Amino acid sequence: MTKSVTYGRGSRVGMIGGGQLGRMFIQSAIDFNVEVHVLDPDPQAPCKFIAHSFTEGSLNDYETVLKFGEDKDVLTVEIENINIEALEVLEKMGKKVFPQPNVLRIIKDKGIQKEFYSNHNIPTAPFKLIQSNDELNKNKDFLPFVQKMRTGGYDGKGVQVIKSKNEFEKGFQAPSVLEQLIDFEKEISVIVARNEAGQMTTFPAVECEFNPEANLVELLFSPADISSQVEQNAQDLAKSVIEKLDMIGILAVEMFLTKDGELLVNEIAPRPHNSGHHTIECNVTSQFEQHLRSILNLPLGSTKIIQAGAMINLLGEKGFEGKAVYEGLENYLKLPGVHPHLYGKTHTKPYRKMGHVTVTGELVEEVKQLAKEALIGIKVISE
Repeated sequence: MTKSVTYGRGSRVGMIGGGQLGRMFIQSAIDFNVEVHVLDPDPQAPCKFIAHSFTEGSLNDYETVLKFGEDKDVLTVEIENINIEALEVLEKMGKKVFPQPNVLRIIKDKGIQKEFYSNHNIPTAPFKLIQSNDELNKNKDFLPFVQKMRTGGYDGKGVQVIKSKNEFEKGFQAPSVLEQLIDFEKEISVIVARNEAGQMTTFPAVECEFNPEANLVELLFSPADISSQVEQNAQDLAKSVIEKLDMIGILAVEMFLTKDGELLVNEIAPRPHNSGHHTIECNVTSQFEQHLRSILNLPLGSTKIIQAGAMINLLGEKGFEGKAVYEGLENYLKLPGVHPHLYGKTHTKPYRKMGHVTVTGELVEEVKQLAKEALIGIKVISE
């Protein structure tokens, strides 16, 4: 007999964090008639006007998070920097919390994250842990390296490259990871999902190009320009990471492909990720729908590519702060295969993620070229 499933008012999902990731998650949840209730400190958060309900409050306040979760069936996150202690109590109360609080503890702290890789034989760049900038002098033999704040960094913040001891003065006065600078060939990302039944799926790898000044993904394209063997190895590595975490939900696994063909895990994110936005148009199932399916223990959807795609982030221009204006966007809306996603943020500031544009088509080189033109031609400025 076929099992029936009740959705809608019988499935109250709590989303902790109300940014653009939550907004796109809600857009998928609407198709399943699932209620999504959102907690965020910003009274004008992107999720506010499309969530089933919106609660304004701190993500790091124990009582706020606990109270928010008490009447929800399933809780999930779109950001790691939240009060994990409250989630642990909610889990003990019988609430489904995905990703699980113990997983968030590992990933929230980049030092613990790197130690997890080391302890579980997950290939990663050599690293050292320090407590403050004062210890940089003791690690001159480790140069060049990338310094990453253990907690609090996001969207390229809290990360810097240090190539010589003359740059030590710009080091972070905070507990940090020193990661050996890898001379990699490419940076790729694989998104993997896993439900309570143990089913796993991976999206085909994407290739990422970064803005060196903002340290943010500027352009990505799919499928990645890698061999079938590297693709398979990347899929296997992503599955290995989520299995070793014993995590439920969706996980983005960012990797370096070294010049000798080795894959090293750079960082992981236990939620929908910037490197999966193209899946809305380019894959049978989007990363947002897959996240919903995984946390509700539904069968996972097909991740097959249906068309090539490239995605650019729309970042606030340097020197502009105020009410957002999308200069040049209309010129690209005239072209086939151009799909804008604006995040509902009324005000821009330098390097703030204001939206993204996905370009789709038959050939990856063609969509990549058009995306690069759009990257130059579309500017987020202010009035």
